[in-house]
Amino acid sequence: CILGTHHEKGAQTFWSVVNRLPLSGNAVLCWKFCHVFHKLLRDGHSNVLKDSVRYKNELSDMSRMWGHLSEGYGQLCSIYLKLLRTKMEFHTKNPRFPGNLQMSDRQLDEAGENDVNNFFQLTVEMFDYLECELNLFQTVFSSLDMSRSVSVTAAGQCRLAPLIQVILDCSHLYDYTVKLLFKLHSCLPADTLQGHRDRFLEQFRKLKDLFYRSSNLQYFKRLIQIPQLPENPPNFLRASALSEHISPVVVIPAEASSPDSEPITDLVEMDTASQSLFDNKFDDIFGSSFSSDPFNFNSQNGMKKDDKDRLIEQLYGEIAALKEELENFKAESARGAVQLRGRASELEAELAEQRHLKQQAQDESEFLRAELEELKKQREDSEKAQRSLTEIERRAQANEQRYSKLKEKYSELVQNHADLLRKNAEVTKQVTAARQAQGDVEREKKELEDSFQRVSEQAQRKSQEQAEVLDTLKRELAASRQELQVLQGTLESSAQAGAEQSTRIAGLEQEREGLSRAAERHGEEMAALRAELQQLRDALGREQESSRMELETLQARLRDKESGEQALRRRLAGEQLALLRGTAREAERMVQDALSRLEDPAHIGCTGSADCLLSRTLAASECVERLRDAHGKYLSDGAAVGSLLPCLALFAHLVSDTLLQGSATSHVAPMEPADRLLEMCKQCGSEAVSYLSALQDPGMVESADCSPVTACLGRISTIGEELRPRGLDVKQEELGDLVDKEMAATAAAIETASARIEEMLSKARAGDTGVKLEVNERILGSCTGLMQAIHVLVLASKDLQREIVESGRGAASPKEFYAKNSRWTEGLISASKAVGWGATVMVDAADLVVQGKGTFEELMVCSREIAASTAQLVAASKVKADKDSTNLCKLQQASRGVNQATAGVVASTKAGKSQVEEKDSMDFSSMTLTQIKRQEMDSQVRVLELENQLQKERQKLGELRKKHYELAGVAEGWEEDGEC
Repeated sequence: CILGTHHEKGAQTFWSVVNRLPLSGNAVLCWKFCHVFHKLLRDGHSNVLKDSVRYKNELSDMSRMWGHLSEGYGQLCSIYLKLLRTKMEFHTKNPRFPGNLQMSDRQLDEAGENDVNNFFQLTVEMFDYLECELNLFQTVFSSLDMSRSVSVTAAGQCRLAPLIQVILDCSHLYDYTVKLLFKLHSCLPADTLQGHRDRFLEQFRKLKDLFYRSSNLQYFKRLIQIPQLPENPPNFLRASALSEHISPVVVIPAEASSPDSEPITDLVEMDTASQSLFDNKFDDIFGSSFSSDPFNFNSQNGMKKDDKDRLIEQLYGEIAALKEELENFKAESARGAVQLRGRASELEAELAEQRHLKQQAQDESEFLRAELEELKKQREDSEKAQRSLTEIERRAQANEQRYSKLKEKYSELVQNHADLLRKNAEVTKQVTAARQAQGDVEREKKELEDSFQRVSEQAQRKSQEQAEVLDTLKRELAASRQELQVLQGTLESSAQAGAEQSTRIAGLEQEREGLSRAAERHGEEMAALRAELQQLRDALGREQESSRMELETLQARLRDKESGEQALRRRLAGEQLALLRGTAREAERMVQDALSRLEDPAHIGCTGSADCLLSRTLAASECVERLRDAHGKYLSDGAAVGSLLPCLALFAHLVSDTLLQGSATSHVAPMEPADRLLEMCKQCGSEAVSYLSALQDPGMVESADCSPVTACLGRISTIGEELRPRGLDVKQEELGDLVDKEMAATAAAIETASARIEEMLSKARAGDTGVKLEVNERILGSCTGLMQAIHVLVLASKDLQREIVESGRGAASPKEFYAKNSRWTEGLISASKAVGWGATVMVDAADLVVQGKGTFEELMVCSREIAASTAQLVAASKVKADKDSTNLCKLQQASRGVNQATAGVVASTKAGKSQVEEKDSMDFSSMTLTQIKRQEMDSQVRVLELENQLQKERQKLGELRKKHYELAGVAEGWEEDGEC
């Protein structure tokens, strides 16, 4: 194949042959195709890749198809086809890389075009390529029983043979990734390449282990020399480590002996070595030969052999016999070993064949399932054929009836034709008699009367069609009696009538011939229809017989399947009941655990709010309703347990949470409501436990009722409503008016603050000069910008609140909407008050700074406080707004404007402070060393005092914030939730 691709400079012939192979039906054939195609991609002509790219989708489909088989060669073929697709994609994206991946360092640099981005992408693609190679490596090894010598069997060698190409690819890919990673580390930070290093380390460990396991297999020892990777991976963070890297080289010997001949060769060598060793030991003990026997004194002194010599010769004979027996035993052992190894190979091949048969059985099972579906379709088709056969029979009967009618019509026409012929003969005789009677009028008259009588008698037998002709003859005969002179005219009229009859007879003859031909055609059609009908009946009989047999088989299978399904249904019902009982048991344990925690002393310190209790109670009530519906569905349909189990788990969780939250709320409630709430929680838990216990008993599942739990939750919710804080001392009907008043007051406060700032700016310009005037103008200008930004924010907040009220109130009035959303309304009122108060305080601080009585820090704190207040107003305004609202966008823009203006106030204040401090800088020109040292000590003392004071002020600030948080919680109607 490789020589053929180089000869034709492509792989068209190869693919034309491959397309005719059953690769989708034979896994072993597909595996060998992958091996051959891999070798062609490596060693074939460069155009093999171009000719093979068009079949890439077909290889992907085949890979997915073989991936459905979990045993045998199915998974191997799927992974190998993925590898070949990845190899084609890699070489298509990187055409500089040849199929065998052999490149120099200069060619590798040219492939990346000396661009770090190209090297980065090329490294990722090589990682993907090497990952596919390693997946195939591991899958082949995992499919083999490594505890046996699988490499010497045909089945094992069939799976191991493609790994030679994989080893060649992996050695080059590993070498190139190492060099590319060193090059990337020289150009990019180490953190950027952390993912590359982790992925390389994982592949290095896999490749090292696979190379080591492959090198120990007998199959590879004479076919390929596998390199060993270093003990530790390269250190890419050290650039000099590149010089320590050694490229792995795979060596393939020029001639490799077949592994199948190794066992016999080893046995022969072993036998030869054993024989030589035995001969050496024998010679060492008894001498090298009989001729040099030191005990053979007969050849020296010519004396006769005595008993000792005969004993020695006997021993020599026994030894020779033993040596011969030993040789025979060794030969027999060698043959037995060869036979045993052959038998082992046969058993392994038989095992592989059995696995293949098992796979075929599974495939046949799938085929039978598909055939069952096909038989069902054929049954439907046979029913359709039966209906069509009935229709054909009905049409055949209609044709037979039509043929009978045509036959009757034809008989009638033949009879009419015979009558007309007789009439024609009679008329001819009449004309001849009339011509002969011209001489004798009386005789002619008598003959005409007789003829008239005969014609009259015949006219009675004729049909209605000849009535006109008979009337004409009667008129002619009457005219003959009346006027003998016009007999010639009468004869001519009779001749004309005879001609007309002849013409009519000729037409009837033609019609008869046409009817005969039509009858023949109908006869032929009937014969063809009868033959077709007979064929259809025969085919239908055969089809019915086969359908009957198939139907019996299918009915038997269907009965087996129904019996299996009934057993599965019984098993499923038992498992569902066990699952329901287990879930109910766990839910009961959860609720009992919550009840036991109510009495736990460690739980006494947990506190909670009434709002949280109400939310938990509402969620639990909704869950109970869903549980009731799911319970009803389960009672009506036992298979609907899937909807009941999640409801049970959620029911137990929410009821337990409600019990614990109720207990935590009772710890901060007054004595009487707390006792009632705790008692109701215990009763609710007891009812829940009773309901869950009833679900565990098969006899009480239908009578189980969760209505008592719902009633207990309702009473807990009532107690929680009593414990809710009442919020502001304002009626809910007055909240809407209060919101408008507070927003109007805030706008008025901002306008007043702006007017005061303008007034202060005018006074500063009139009374200040120099640096002080510049500082005051900058500060008051930034404060004016902040007030303008806050004014824009308040207007945007009003527009957004109006939009929220209009979109959410429905048919209700704005006051009703504010009353319905009292918490949100109270938040708006609080935020508006904070903004108005912050504007007033900031103006006062700016006035003191301008007058020289205040500090810059106070002004910065005030500006930040008013920014925080506006942020609170923004948050309170947009909590109910639509995220796509234009007024919300305007409010957010105004909020950013306030933040920028606040930053401007802080920046101008800091700049003014710096100018003032530079103006008041110290003069050290007239100070002595002792004075400077004294002032240095005073400054250190002042620094320590200020640090101590700063620490105390920070502690005071924390306490103030904590107290403010508590007071705000009381005012707003919320509390801290205790953690249990």
